[in-house]
Amino acid sequence: MNIQPVILCGGSGTRLWPLSREQYPKQLLALTGNDTLLQATARRVDRSFATTGRKILAPIVVANEDYRFITAEQLRQAGVVPAAIVLEPVGRNTAPALTLAALVSLQGGSDPILIAMPADHVIVDVEAFRSAIVRGAVHADAGKVVTFGIRPTSPETGYGYIRAANALPTHDGACEIGAFVEKPDSATAERYISSGNYFWNSGIFMMRASVWISLLGAKRQDIVDACRAAFAARTPDRDFLRAGKEAFAACPADSIDYAVMEKLPPGRGVMIELDAGWSDVGAWDALWHLGSKDADSNVLQGDVMAVATRDTLAISHSRLVTLVGVTGTVVVETPDAVLVAHKSQMQQVKDLVARLKREGRAEADIHRKVYRPWGYYDGIDAGNRFQVKRIVVNPGAALSLQMHHHRAEHWVVVRGTARVTRGDETFLVSENESTFIPIGTKHRLENPGKVPLEIIEVQSGAYLGEDDITRFDDAYGRR
Repeated sequence: MNIQPVILCGGSGTRLWPLSREQYPKQLLALTGNDTLLQATARRVDRSFATTGRKILAPIVVANEDYRFITAEQLRQAGVVPAAIVLEPVGRNTAPALTLAALVSLQGGSDPILIAMPADHVIVDVEAFRSAIVRGAVHADAGKVVTFGIRPTSPETGYGYIRAANALPTHDGACEIGAFVEKPDSATAERYISSGNYFWNSGIFMMRASVWISLLGAKRQDIVDACRAAFAARTPDRDFLRAGKEAFAACPADSIDYAVMEKLPPGRGVMIELDAGWSDVGAWDALWHLGSKDADSNVLQGDVMAVATRDTLAISHSRLVTLVGVTGTVVVETPDAVLVAHKSQMQQVKDLVARLKREGRAEADIHRKVYRPWGYYDGIDAGNRFQVKRIVVNPGAALSLQMHHHRAEHWVVVRGTARVTRGDETFLVSENESTFIPIGTKHRLENPGKVPLEIIEVQSGAYLGEDDITRFDDAYGRR
């Protein structure tokens, strides 16, 4: 039976602020290597994964509409061609997301084994992970629901746990699931570790698509009905498949664990121990544990200099960061925000982000560098009635034909050649040349060349917000 990877791209990872933000969540970050977490997840179960008698299908990716373009671009850069990128008009947690993916996979009469994976986890030993998947597929073939347990290394209170029951006579290390257990307090977590029968819940699941629909329908038919209605109202949009907005918005929110796994009939669930260097990278201290440490147990990334410093994680993205005489600290620098915290207080970062949101701070949601389907822009400077951006347009890409009511724009080309539409005229602007876009003038910026187009844009006017855009034509379907 074929294996259908399903990559779930929900969540914002607020405990990894200031790198992970609402509009650029942690699966889009390269935290442990050159690949982003999304790219590493897609490569983990791709067609290079050889299994006897099984075909690994192209992944189905379920993603938030807000970051659909960067998701598609990162997959393209990784050489991954998905079977579908399904867009959720609103977040409804993992059970509806997996249901949409199951409905996609069931088209044409197939019933593959789904391997549902969060896009934001780290797996160090990919071969060990693949071996566990092969073992799990045997049980999924037989109609079981398979999950993967991580033997705990500490009394972690931030994870749910799985209680292992009877070993199965399959000689592959599988056992029946005794129970799924909520996140415990410290004393309970200590007891779990002492017993040796409890495992961290990895959040990775395997089952046939029809089995998922049947089990979910037995407990949450309302979710199945809403997802079927949203799937029936789906519309293709370039590289994406949009679920019906009204129907999906009416879908109840629930997780895979709550909706199905905690209510599995006896004997239906199977757990396989996963010993592959798994981490959900839920907070900065997890990245310190994963990172390569120097002689003083520091993990230093970027332009960082540390003196008399121990057990510290420091990350620099845009400038020199120096540390003197600190211990057990996390320092994360980005162009527009810096986090300094003790490693023991990592769970409080989400409270900090909540405060930023309450106070209406843009740093909670977006970075200074903002990705668009055509490339990106970086807000270099801003002041009273002016703003400066560095804009990079990918080869062959174009911004929308648009107009602004409150600002004029000056463009200076520093790399490549721009094709500019301004009112009724269209002309080329080369390196070291510039042009001016008056207030209220229709305009478009295009890159007709083979190299990235880079310009410096100086905006001036009474209002410089991104919502002062009237679009007349857009290749990416934006309004």
